[in-house]
Parts: sequence; C-alpha cells; structure tokens
Amino acid sequence: MNTMNFLVTLTILSFTLATIIAPTQAQLSLTYYATTCPNFVNITRSVIQAAITREPRMAASLIRLHFHDCFVQGCDASILLDDTSTIQSEKNAGPNANSARGFDVIEAAKLAVERVCPGVVSCADVLTLAARESSFALGGPTWNLRFGRRDSTTANFAVANTDLPGPSSTLQGLINAFARKGLTVTQMVALSGAHTLGQAQCSLFRSRIYGNANIDPIFANNTRRACPQSGGDSNLSPLDVQTPTRFDNNYYRNLVARRGLLQSDQVLASGTTNATVVRYSNNPATFTVDFANAMVRMSEIAPIVRPNGIVRRVCSAIN
Repeated sequence: MNTMNFLVTLTILSFTLATIIAPTQAQLSLTYYATTCPNFVNITRSVIQAAITREPRMAASLIRLHFHDCFVQGCDASILLDDTSTIQSEKNAGPNANSARGFDVIEAAKLAVERVCPGVVSCADVLTLAARESSFALGGPTWNLRFGRRDSTTANFAVANTDLPGPSSTLQGLINAFARKGLTVTQMVALSGAHTLGQAQCSLFRSRIYGNANIDPIFANNTRRACPQSGGDSNLSPLDVQTPTRFDNNYYRNLVARRGLLQSDQVLASGTTNATVVRYSNNPATFTVDFANAMVRMSEIAPIVRPNGIVRRVCSAIN
C-alpha cells in the first residue's frame, strides 16, 4: 500500500471509529436552543440560584440527582418520573428512597422554561444544567454543556438498585461501577469531589464512626454526637465538616487526614487512587479542572437524542 492510500485508509478508519464511539455526543450541540429557546440558560439559572440561596444544601442535592439520573439508563431524566401503573419509579429504589431530593426545584425550573418555550426544552437538559449551576453557585467551576437530550418514557427501578454505588462500596467496586459507564478512574475520583458539598444521613456512616480503625479518632468522636449507635438514622452530618456549603478541595484534605465521612469516600485514599487524592488535596485548581471535565463526560452518558424520546412537559410524568 502506497503512502497516499494508507493515509486515505487511516482517515476513513478514524472517521468510522469516531462515529461508532460517539454517535450521540455528535448530535448534542452547544447551540441547540439558540433559536428555539435562547433564554433557557438564564431562566433555569435564576430558579436554581434562588433555590440554593434559600437552602445552600440544595446544590449538593441537585448535583447528586444528576449523577443518579445518568448512571441509570443514561442522562434521560428517568429519575424524575413518578410511579404509575406502567412505571416503577427510580425514586423508590434503595439509593434514592428518602434521600434523593430536589425534584421540586427541577419542576420549578421546567415550569419557568415552559412558560416561555413550551414543549421545547427537555427535563434531561434542565437537570444537566441545574447540576452545573449548582456547582457555580457555591464557588465551584462552570463548564460548557452540549444540549439536545430527550426525555425517557421509561424508568428502571432494577438498574437504580444495582448500578448506583453505595456508601459502603469498596474501591474496586467503585472503579467497576464507573467503568461500566465509560468513566476512568481519575474521572471517578474527580466526580467524588462533589462530596465537598452536602450532608449524609447517620444510617449511611454509622458503621464507619463506630469501630472502624481507618478513621481519625477525634473526627469519629465529634461525629458521634449527631449519630448515636442506635436511633437517629436520619440525623445529618456534613460530608466536608470544614466548608459544607463551599465548593473547594477540603474533601480530599479530609481523606488524607482519614476524615472521610462515608466509607466509599475514605477508600479513595488507598490503592491506585491515593496519588490522585493527594494531588487534588494539594492542587485545588487541578481538581476543579478535572471535576468540570468529568461532569461534562458524565452528562453525555447514553443520552437519548432525536428522533427518539420525547420532551416531557412535566418532568414527573409522561405527556
């Protein structure tokens, strides 16, 4: 094969691989709503910022809601659907029941958008944008988002119970869970940094603060005040005790000091991920860049795009 034929063949092969690897991402666009709903971002941002001003914890809840959506059959707003005779809601799955929140904020943002651009903007895109605005509202990074996701007409209760990592996940379990969604180990560690914000219920970390050797004893004793050995299951403690309502890299500093609240957090400061944890603890700028890039990648997990899916007018129900 001569040089020219080789280059042509290589070009064709590269194009073919690109269309195989990222066909859906190619259909998402930075300017998707430029003509059909040009004020989508500003309208949504206003609702999200108001909600976070009222309750700063809401930022963490909305980022988590986006994560829990994308890890179950892709970023399709399936987590927002209520139970019906034909839908078993993901809201009632173990990782979401009595803990996933922010549904009312997404509905409020969607309603505000619908008033201006009825039937145009998907709930999946509203939720994706809400996660970005939540980061920025508390001092975290922002990032460019491609839009054009469509909404699912189904939910997957079973996958929500199996594919969402839990608070007692092992390091290998976390690596495997993220790898199944096409995310690298570094992206997994960066995305875990969302726990720089928010709180967790006592029932999720009780086993860590009582009898776990890999924990700072002062941190354990202080945390026990809000989480007794029995009772108080819904009592809340901050995932980052220093700055629970400010996006920063204290989460990683806590892991280095053995002050991770959840076992699934603390395991990151071991094995193959420890070096990344240390790097982020020392370099906040590196963390924020990696977090933003990882959020973009997560937001494009298996999106539904035209001609499939629908645009739900109300996020909790099929049209």
